[in-house]
Amino acid sequence: MLYDIIIVGGGPAGLTAATYACRAGKSVLVLEKNGFGGQITWSPKVENFPGFVSVSGTELGDKLLEQAMEQGAEAELEEVTGIRDGGEVKTVLTESGAEYEARAVILALGARPRPLGLPREEELTGSGVCYCAVCDGAFYQGKAVAVAGGGNSALQDALLLSNTCSKVWLIHRRDSFRGEARLVEALRARDNVEFVLSAQITALCGEEELTGLELCQNGQTRHLEVEGLFVAVGHRPDNGAFASLLELDAGGYAASGEDCLTRTPGVFVAGDCRSKKVRQLTTAAADGAVAALAACDYLG
Repeated sequence: MLYDIIIVGGGPAGLTAATYACRAGKSVLVLEKNGFGGQITWSPKVENFPGFVSVSGTELGDKLLEQAMEQGAEAELEEVTGIRDGGEVKTVLTESGAEYEARAVILALGARPRPLGLPREEELTGSGVCYCAVCDGAFYQGKAVAVAGGGNSALQDALLLSNTCSKVWLIHRRDSFRGEARLVEALRARDNVEFVLSAQITALCGEEELTGLELCQNGQTRHLEVEGLFVAVGHRPDNGAFASLLELDAGGYAASGEDCLTRTPGVFVAGDCRSKKVRQLTTAAADGAVAALAACDYLG
């Protein structure tokens, strides 16, 4: 089947794009490699999306998918490995070997957690080193853990973990946090949360499982005994497989403006994979709408 538009990525940007494209009368297929809803499904509580005082990320992701499919979008779990540009027809290649054809493609690839780059970090991932407090926090109930990072994600992770963990160390390389002041104050009020500022993790301790961290704080070496480390130091885009179609900036993000266009006619980008200053749920959804309408204009 030749679709009008194939959307790669089933997060808020991709699913919003699917809704808008379907409402414009286009045939749409959404391909997602993990789970529909994207990283917002990791959030236990979303309070900054218009129309919802409070909603879980999972529920919001489900609603976005339901809305897109109600409008006529099709959805498949497939990992996309590349796109063959045939001009008027684009062929989307997948890990399973299946190929899908469309007249236009929207890349809504999001971004994945950025590691600290420490020795044995990958080896200990899943054995004490984690990147999703919502996913893995329950495994550390009653235990001492650390969170690395200074933005909203790190602060929210620390708050969540403080509800069930015996101790939460919040480690940040700067002397103040980048995240919202209200989150910092909420953490200060928790007896089991301790800030470790102007500090950098230099080593992971433990053989088969994480048992502690070595830190350099203000030029001094410090050891923390923890059973879990939750890394929340930002994300990196997953645009590498599509570099021949996109212009990438120094960080690997698609160098596209607010119009969501790329250097390849018929290929558009939306959401966190795009070079932009603000990466929020609302801006991802906005990108999805812009990219979908741009694709519809391209198709005529």
